[in-house]
Amino acid sequence: MSEHLIVNEIYRSIAGESSQAGLPCVLIRLTGCNLRCHWCDTPQALDEGEPMTIDAILDRIAAPSCPRVLVTGGEPLTQPAAPQLLQRLCDAGYDVMLETNGTLDVSGVDPRVRRVLDIKCPSSRAAEETCWANLEHLRAGDEVKFVIADRDDFDFARRVACEHKLIGRCEVLFSPVLDRLKPAELAEWILTDGLDVRLGVQLHKIIWPDRDRGV
Repeated sequence: MSEHLIVNEIYRSIAGESSQAGLPCVLIRLTGCNLRCHWCDTPQALDEGEPMTIDAILDRIAAPSCPRVLVTGGEPLTQPAAPQLLQRLCDAGYDVMLETNGTLDVSGVDPRVRRVLDIKCPSSRAAEETCWANLEHLRAGDEVKFVIADRDDFDFARRVACEHKLIGRCEVLFSPVLDRLKPAELAEWILTDGLDVRLGVQLHKIIWPDRDRGV
């Protein structure tokens, strides 16, 4: 029998973040999170959602067809059946990405999944929850994202990236918090410090600035 998950929303969109930004994808947003970040931009995913079987989720995303699927939240790994969902998506032939807040063990996630670890910076008020052992499980296809609100966050992200030798081992993204840090200012810090990281912006919020769901 197919496992159940609580699903906040499923929709087709343009990937707004990560190295896949700009490409069409199907987004599966699961309900629930073990954190309460200071600048969380998806509070509706904390407790809003409906139960669905994995079979029903696969049926839902089958049409219109799209080769890429992003599983996000909230924090998807708070749901015990999330690894099974990821495996079933891979088995179905999708290019699967997982967005996770980096506080829960990712070692059991299907190796075919591209894992995007969001390492929390101090301004989130959740940096102390990071599961640092996850950085040892990173592969070349994985990504690490730092969401940066100020210079202290930038210095923290730079230190973590250098101390754990992330640059060159996987994709590293520095993304500004919307309305807290201008992308141009973050770009200047990256260039001044000579960091070989990707500047990420939330493309979906540029395309659909007045929507906070279904984008």
